[in-house]
Amino acid sequence: MSTTEGAGPTREERRAKRRENTVDGIPPLARLFPLGIQHVLAMYAGAVAVPLIVGGALGYSSTDLAFLISADLFVAGLATILQSVGFWRFGVRLPLMQGVTFAAVGPLIAIGTSEGITAVFGATIACGLFMIVIAPFFSQLLRFFPPIVTGTVILIIGLSLMDVAAGWIMDASTTDDPGAAPVDVAFAAGTLLFIVLIERFAPPALQRVSVLLGLVVGTIAALFVPGMVDWSGVADAGWFALVTPFHFGLPTFPLAGVVSMIVVAIVIMTETTGDMIAVGEIVDRPLGRRQLADGLRADGVGTILGGVFNTFPYTAFAQNVGLVSLTGVRSRYVATTAGGILIVLGLIPKVSAIVEGVPAAVLGGAGIALFGMVAASGIRTLAKVRFNNKNVLIVAVSVGVALLPTVEPDIYDRFPDWFTLIFDSGISAGAITAILLNMLLNSDQMRRDHAADATIGAYDAVRGPAAAALVHPEATGTGVIDAVALTGEPDAAETDRPPQLPR
Repeated sequence: MSTTEGAGPTREERRAKRRENTVDGIPPLARLFPLGIQHVLAMYAGAVAVPLIVGGALGYSSTDLAFLISADLFVAGLATILQSVGFWRFGVRLPLMQGVTFAAVGPLIAIGTSEGITAVFGATIACGLFMIVIAPFFSQLLRFFPPIVTGTVILIIGLSLMDVAAGWIMDASTTDDPGAAPVDVAFAAGTLLFIVLIERFAPPALQRVSVLLGLVVGTIAALFVPGMVDWSGVADAGWFALVTPFHFGLPTFPLAGVVSMIVVAIVIMTETTGDMIAVGEIVDRPLGRRQLADGLRADGVGTILGGVFNTFPYTAFAQNVGLVSLTGVRSRYVATTAGGILIVLGLIPKVSAIVEGVPAAVLGGAGIALFGMVAASGIRTLAKVRFNNKNVLIVAVSVGVALLPTVEPDIYDRFPDWFTLIFDSGISAGAITAILLNMLLNSDQMRRDHAADATIGAYDAVRGPAAAALVHPEATGTGVIDAVALTGEPDAAETDRPPQLPR
């Protein structure tokens, strides 16, 4: 029975819409562009935060900060397109957005302060190369990154970055008096309150961009206070400029900096693995091992491009994974469109100059929310862990070690440069501590004792149930499944890899 005119879509139209809303489907342009813009808005505040933090900590001028932001947006677009479209064995071919990771902030600042910005980009390139090489074997390493480790590291990232938010509020003061100016604290608090109100009262679509809206509204309010907003560089910024490679000089590769970034690389790959598994479940396309390796290789290429084009390591952005779930739009070409938009924004210096002119106090208020969200994500991951005395000790000691250089920046001043490059970053120090303590306190015997326990504990691998599939490929319902189950043929990564490490 056919559908009469005005009674709704026909059966064929409904079928066409279902075909359109698949991972490989392409929505009409009228929907594709707005959906891409939405992804850009959801990640924009997080994407530009890292170059602002690192560049500001290294004392760069407004012009150089604007260039760092342009480079960041440009490479984020390239990395997103590679991840979503895919090329040969690079790219997971799912709707994932790529952006600079917060996990690298502490090590990057430590490397830049000690060795200079060229060492930052050299260590970033080395980080990307390591990710590409290790990608096929990473599933063998996941047992070292159970929720007790990943949750602790993510918590440390959020806590360590809080002094950056405080620094923004303090740096906003133009006087020599100690402490922050009351007007700056008021703007930071007002921005933070506005973000909270958006989360409480706004519709879900606006909640996804609450931090960005807080920055916009805070900046508009600051326009009424003389001297708070400095957009003097906007007039001088061009409408179009290429992002040139090695803008700050050829990269250098200090050993301690490279080692520090290799630790960051493992954290990035762990984070990306969880995001890829999550988005695969959301769009009903479970990952095989080979796809997982392809996605991690794309992360590595994006990170190498970051070092070449004067920016930093890249990872999948979790907030955009949530947006895929919220909208129900599965097409990977929405992410591709968003990547194209990011490239265009990166080629328009005026956009970067406007972002660089956002008042520091407003950034500080938004930073409290943004970095707090990172810490809360770590707590959410730790909620998967059985908190016996051993696991409480792992979190306590790791967080304590990580915060030492935050609360007392001079604590390691008498140590060699190679030591301070690693341990001056609370994130690197905390990650190493968490990994070693977990290996010591959560033994193989504990894993065997709880092998039949469905409750997720410290002895399970990263992101809980997902790791069971990485160890046992026949497992189902976890987001990572064996290639044989998908195609009936062995995965190349399965046949070429070395024997599995003992558990």
